[in-house]
Amino acid sequence: MPVNSGYKVGFHVSIKGGISNAVDNAMSIGCSAFQIFSRSPRGWQAKPLAPAEASLFQEKLATSGIDRNATLVHMPYLPNLSGQGDLYKKSVETLAGELVRAGELGIPYLVIHLGSHLGKGVDEGMRQLASAIATARDVAKKKGENVMILLENNAGQNPRVGGNFEEIRKILDMVGVNADVCLDTCHAFASGYDLRTARNVEKTLDAFDAAVGLEDLKFVHLNDSKGALGASLDRHEHLGLGKIGKAGLSAFVRHKAIAKLPIVLETPIDERRDDMGNMKAFLELVG
Repeated sequence: MPVNSGYKVGFHVSIKGGISNAVDNAMSIGCSAFQIFSRSPRGWQAKPLAPAEASLFQEKLATSGIDRNATLVHMPYLPNLSGQGDLYKKSVETLAGELVRAGELGIPYLVIHLGSHLGKGVDEGMRQLASAIATARDVAKKKGENVMILLENNAGQNPRVGGNFEEIRKILDMVGVNADVCLDTCHAFASGYDLRTARNVEKTLDAFDAAVGLEDLKFVHLNDSKGALGASLDRHEHLGLGKIGKAGLSAFVRHKAIAKLPIVLETPIDERRDDMGNMKAFLELVG
């Protein structure tokens, strides 16, 4: 059963052996929220979901005690939705496929990395991204129409798109409808938004609200950071053991705008901690 913390919190869980196994895996570590890949994240080819397997996933989720609105699919690693040429076309096709698969699973959110403009400039990258989303929705049609695309902020690496809140807002405005935001704490910190103290958490969330709007924040990726503030290093760390630290992460998850949202940890698994260790750390953060 999900951990009773008052929060909807969990991890990215495996679909090995069948996608419905994700629900079992989430429940086994006390998740009240979870994220999956709907297929292998490191390849372009994906078999269609078997209707029986999609139905079994939905049946298990319905009886799990986990809110369907606290689940999301993560896009595979290879697509670049802000790019050019044949890779861009394959990326748009993959996005359409993921919208369909999320729809078949009854998962309401699909989180996407925003990609690289490949030296063409941020404005061109944002235009390509908005076009990719519009085209993918046309291809997916009704099967993906109830799936909300979540834009994930990046860690500030050049030439990637979406490293600051103002760019996220511009992309949302270009996309129009059926898009919101998943805020990654490691990425935000790496791109220069300080989260190490309660005061700085407040300032960062005020900046997000001013630029994007907290009403458009639907999910959180809660990760500490191996890299320093503003280092543009996308390296996740165990909660409280990184450069953000316990005080900042505690203030963040206790903030009234964050406490009501589903939260997924994408923390490492190594000799220091596993997922259960990071769930314990999370519970310590929220008191």
